[in-house]
Amino acid sequence: MTSEKILFRDRVMALKIIKNVEKYREAAKLEINALEKIAEKDPEGRNLCVKMLDWFDYRGHMCLAFEMLGLSVFDFLKDNNYQPYPLEAVRHIAYQMCYSVKFLHDNKLTHTDLKPENILFVDSDFEIMYSSKKKRDVRRIKRTDVKLIDFGSATFDHEHHSTIVSTRHYRAPEVILELGWAQPCDVWSIGCIVFELYLGITLFQTHDNREHLAMMERILGPIPYRMARKTKTKYFYHGKLDWDEKSSAGRYVRENCKPLHRYQTSDDEDHRNLFDLVSRMLEYEPGTRISLAEALRHPFFDKISHIAAVGRFPCGRGRGPGAQPLSLPVSLLATLAARWSCWQVEPVLMVNKLVLTFNSTLDAVVPLWDVCVY
Repeated sequence: MTSEKILFRDRVMALKIIKNVEKYREAAKLEINALEKIAEKDPEGRNLCVKMLDWFDYRGHMCLAFEMLGLSVFDFLKDNNYQPYPLEAVRHIAYQMCYSVKFLHDNKLTHTDLKPENILFVDSDFEIMYSSKKKRDVRRIKRTDVKLIDFGSATFDHEHHSTIVSTRHYRAPEVILELGWAQPCDVWSIGCIVFELYLGITLFQTHDNREHLAMMERILGPIPYRMARKTKTKYFYHGKLDWDEKSSAGRYVRENCKPLHRYQTSDDEDHRNLFDLVSRMLEYEPGTRISLAEALRHPFFDKISHIAAVGRFPCGRGRGPGAQPLSLPVSLLATLAARWSCWQVEPVLMVNKLVLTFNSTLDAVVPLWDVCVY
């Protein structure tokens, strides 16, 4: 790696580089296919999916160029010491998630990896406000417009459906029980995300299937007998979860989980509506889980206008100061310059005009680099 940096004049972009390993190359090709199909159906980007500007193969590494966006709703939450989002922000973000993912579902596509890390603010500028309740300064996002990213696991209805999908904490019960899955698994994930935005904590904080199911039962009630009997997994005995409540794990679940409604921080109508929506998204049976078309008509969203709900900037502002600078090989600079010559790409030695931020939430062999220009 050399010390050269590059400057993109009048254009800001994010560059996702997938390492030259066969299985990752194939996954990248699937992502490109999904993004191109999305662009065909929505060339204006009205449905809040990140826009892929271009892609190319650099020595076997797949390089995808995207419009630049801001922080993820997870990163903003983390940087804000996990202080929950205000209810109006939760409402707006939740509406946009439902709206965007409904567009995917309408086009026979399931995202399968919805999580706070994959919901990005278009602009993550914030202001500092004093919270009398917390007795401390907190960050308040100025604009709550978001877009959906990471279509690397997106699956069309006609394609092969992997047995296990979704990141652990946002994984639907039918996936854990290997009962097959379809678009309702995305709805479950959205329910978990909305809860997390509202409280600043993960609903199902576990890495074990059996414990995950025990948490579900503690929070949502017993898993339906039909699902318990149909699964070929070994988590049930005579239709009941095989779980020792007196074990250390059992005590952990009992002490750290409680029925869903008890997490509600206020009894006013807005909070009741939010929890009603979340509970419908977290229905065990995929067939009775609320659809996103129904969710968009839920009373929780009555106070939000459609125009405001899906408002967006034509381009994001980027992540801002604080990213750690790295460098690119000269050969890749030349490839970029040739690919986007109309953008007047030029090497600028030792000037921090290009920032490549490694996203630690991704596997080390599939880095995400953000090209941020100031």
